[in-house]
Amino acid sequence: MYSTRPERRKPNRLIHEKSPYLLQHAFNPVDWFPWGEEAFEKARKEDKPVFLSIGYSTCYWCHVMERQVFENDSLAGLLNERFVSIKVDREERPDIDRIYMAALTAMTGSGGWPMSMFLTPDRKPFFGATYIPPTAQYGRAGFGEVLTRIHEVWVNDRNRVLDAGANLFEYLNQLAKPDDAPVPLSGSVLDRAFTEFSESYDPVHGGFGRAPKFPRPAVFTFLHRYFKRTGNRKSLMMSLETLRAMARGGLYDHVGGGFHRYATDAAWHVPHFEKMLYDQAQLVISYLEAYQITREAFYADVAVDVLEYVLREMSHGEGGWYSAQDAESAIAGHKEGKKKEGAYYTWQWKELQETLNEEELKIASLLFDLREQGNVQEDPHGEFAGLNILHVVRSEEEAAREAGIPTAQIRSHRRSIRSRLFAARNSRPTPHLDDKILVSWNGLMMSAFARASRLLGNPAYAQAAEHSARFILQSMRSSGGLMRRYRDGEARYEAHLDDYAFLVQGLLDLYEATFDARWILEAIDLTREQIKRMYDEEQGGFFDTVGTDPTILVRTKEFYDNAEPSGNSVAILNLYRLAALTGEREYEGRARATLQYLAGRIQRMPAAVPYLLAAYDFGSAKPMQIILTGEPGEEGMRSLLAEIDKRFLPNKVLLVLTSASRPQLEPLVPFLKTVQRMGGRATAYVCEDFACRLPTTDPTILAGLLDEGGVK
Repeated sequence: MYSTRPERRKPNRLIHEKSPYLLQHAFNPVDWFPWGEEAFEKARKEDKPVFLSIGYSTCYWCHVMERQVFENDSLAGLLNERFVSIKVDREERPDIDRIYMAALTAMTGSGGWPMSMFLTPDRKPFFGATYIPPTAQYGRAGFGEVLTRIHEVWVNDRNRVLDAGANLFEYLNQLAKPDDAPVPLSGSVLDRAFTEFSESYDPVHGGFGRAPKFPRPAVFTFLHRYFKRTGNRKSLMMSLETLRAMARGGLYDHVGGGFHRYATDAAWHVPHFEKMLYDQAQLVISYLEAYQITREAFYADVAVDVLEYVLREMSHGEGGWYSAQDAESAIAGHKEGKKKEGAYYTWQWKELQETLNEEELKIASLLFDLREQGNVQEDPHGEFAGLNILHVVRSEEEAAREAGIPTAQIRSHRRSIRSRLFAARNSRPTPHLDDKILVSWNGLMMSAFARASRLLGNPAYAQAAEHSARFILQSMRSSGGLMRRYRDGEARYEAHLDDYAFLVQGLLDLYEATFDARWILEAIDLTREQIKRMYDEEQGGFFDTVGTDPTILVRTKEFYDNAEPSGNSVAILNLYRLAALTGEREYEGRARATLQYLAGRIQRMPAAVPYLLAAYDFGSAKPMQIILTGEPGEEGMRSLLAEIDKRFLPNKVLLVLTSASRPQLEPLVPFLKTVQRMGGRATAYVCEDFACRLPTTDPTILAGLLDEGGVK
């Protein structure tokens, strides 16, 4: 399943691993080691440098490097003779990846995967690159040349290597240290972040910066909250236009649902075709928030389509969701099984003619810009010449006017077109599925399903989130704490900060969808565990790992909100939410201390930390506490909840006292003993620091209380 050509060779050590990425390399002629002391002991004993290769199973250029380099007997022989080679799955071990990516960025100014690093036997990096071709090309030295040169320096100029390693080690240590002088934070940092995003915004195509364009959901999280805080319409406009452009572009899979990883062009048309679970999860929430703010069905429809894709193609039968789908797949009908990026998703004109009838092809061409010569305009390498990538260029109303038929007929045709293309595509070789389950990404997806359940009134989504929560807490937790990865019956690797933080966030969202007090109690237990294992009592902030692995060079504290928010950003917001829910001041104190630890970096680069700013926004405003008491199924409760759900209230927490949850919640929050139903009806209390307005059973009065002081 994972090997390139297993029939040619005996397996190497990676055959005993569970990682799909490591198993893809299990039949390489390279004498691979998994990360561990055995490899470094061999390097010390034989006085060899270490070659460290880091990637992940759906990484396109990782596949290219494997085929060109690691399957090359001559290059593999050179590696085996002069180096000790280690292969790491960055998704299983982000702690290792984070350290050496920071070193690579310091060396070269940029990073990426596959990451190719050369280390001393004591794990210090001294030279690095990303993809290295087999022979010199693209302005890069060939892999054999690189190995030969590094070997020569290692043998003849060892001090140069050791000095480089020592300098980079010192640099990595400095990254983990706090700023010397505390810097106070104020609301002005939010204004500066907004200004930076405004300056990088693309007013033509949406998005931020130039191509390639990545969906970075933490930016939408910030922009929505900045709009709520200030009423600045441009903040909302930048988010809405970008979300609309992404969903209309080729970045979105208009046949099967779900977002691809990023767009290679400015117009969001030509994607890099892999699909990551963390993108689906976070973007669902971005579209749900856009729907909640605007009430435009377009945004809700996108969220539903993504969730249905995840349920259909990314769900583990026992609970939880898989990690990713590959960008490349085998070309249909190719005798040698040649693979190509986008082969599963792109269309030749002949295929479209064979799949759609004449009327459908006409309508599909109007909607999706399908052309006989192909519709890809920006393709510098000619990878997609003559092919079509579906992207929406006309609305249904515009297509109806041009075709001279009713919009309802266009809509009917569109459903048929999608169904026919979906069936035709399913006959093609499917992309590789990375079927490992990661706690962190499942926590994000849990939040997406839970919040969708509330906002869209679909209990099945809450059930999916609960299914995942039960699986993780039963199968990925031991007496030693959470485990990070589950695959093929095995839970392995101590969980990291993002695993704890993202799962706690998911459980808090799940509570607000189900009102089952179990999920708050589990969130509290995990937060206490997270604090015990990773909170820095001396300087503040959370370490990324528990610190028990002696092979890890530096214990880091991540703060940058990249494709995923940082563990510290989510942990801070969780602590603020728990403080507002329980009244426990310790949580708020740790949140503020962590923000203070990171304050200097926030001030220097606010656009780098949009989710961290969302956490700051929550903590700098007194959160609204909404307490309902009643039974979930009663009409009065549904009416009160509907008023809450109509509004985008990011800085609120919701507690629901039912006959089932009251015994569990009252010991946790003694104040709740005073919260009672009025006249036997469902009752709402709107509070701040548990100082509440007069309770009400009237949804109209509740609406007024919720709107007081809010942006209209």
